[in-house]
Amino acid sequence: QVQVVESGGGLVQAGGSLRLSCVASGSIFSINDMDWYRQAPGKQRELVATITRGGSTIYADSVKGRFTISRDNPGNTAYLQMSSLKPEDTAVYYCRAVVQRSRSGIFQQYWGQGTQVTVSS
Repeated sequence: QVQVVESGGGLVQAGGSLRLSCVASGSIFSINDMDWYRQAPGKQRELVATITRGGSTIYADSVKGRFTISRDNPGNTAYLQMSSLKPEDTAVYYCRAVVQRSRSGIFQQYWGQGTQVTVSS
């Protein structure tokens, strides 16, 4: 089994900051990409940021310059530092880990349960 658990969401005023954490644990041989997605009420889930095993990053245009994704050295924990938050950043934020469970196994995606981020104006 593989578990992905997010934490760090909450209520913050516009212009404020939050740091989200995502931990992948369980039967894991290696982790490739770790991503943060978000879903606002009535909208589709969208990719916010990606970090590869090698540390390369990709950001949605809407968060470039405000959000920073990072990963710890073992590679099983990802962070999303969010600054200059706007009301339109309000959403449930989900972490996805692309995991290989054995040396010969395929890569599969695992999702967390989500953490709510609410930005008040």
